Amino acid sequence: MSWSILTLKTTSTSMNQIIDIAFSQVNIFLTVTMLILIAYWLFTMLSGLDFDLDIDVDVDVDADLQTGTFTEAVNTEIHDNLLQSADGTRREWWQSALIYFNFVGLPFMFTLTCWIFSWWVLSNIATIYTDSYHTTFGYVMVLVTLIPALLLTKIITSPFKDFFEGLNPDGTEPIYFIGMKATTKSQIESDKIGSIEVTVNAKSIILYAKTKNNEHIPFNHEVLITKHSEDKKFYYVESLNKLLE
Repeated sequence: MSWSILTLKTTSTSMNQIIDIAFSQVNIFLTVTMLILIAYWLFTMLSGLDFDLDIDVDVDVDADLQTGTFTEAVNTEIHDNLLQSADGTRREWWQSALIYFNFVGLPFMFTLTCWIFSWWVLSNIATIYTDSYHTTFGYVMVLVTLIPALLLTKIITSPFKDFFEGLNPDGTEPIYFIGMKATTKSQIESDKIGSIEVTVNAKSIILYAKTKNNEHIPFNHEVLITKHSEDKKFYYVESLNKLLE
């Protein structure tokens, strides 16, 4: 009986130490990020929904991001041939890094979660081993483990490539969007690229778009997709209300 009590007490103490280290000043950022990612996957799996972020930015990547179900959230990925510079002949260094570490060719959120988890584990181990989780030197150890975490992510995710390629084989079939109605997910104006949402077979797909004649189109406004850009990076749209006038 006394041995059982001693074992339970030791286990409890160890767990308390692990929690203290995970939520220490140097590890708390990665711990909170990891908890957010866990909550994201649990919410996505249980509700069948995916988060739709409204971000109004200029982009140089053409990726059709499908949302709406857990399978679609898992399958959302950036393809290798879409990460190109404006002239279409070379990639930037960060694009090559995304490809090398499997953020391209695999679902982005899957790879991101693997990376944050690997970084979190390595940073905790490093700060425990160096007894620096409560010192300024601990921040250095967290940064040092970033690159090994990326390498570990590449090793962990590489075997999943064949699995995800066969998970949704129909997802790569081309869709002809010209003439379809869509809804703006950000304001579109001047020569700035925005995002639109189009529904195909009950699935929501996010596309990048520009307006014709520098027309200003507000957020959550119905538009008509009229043309694909010559470089195939975005679509031209026009306000549906203006066309109906």
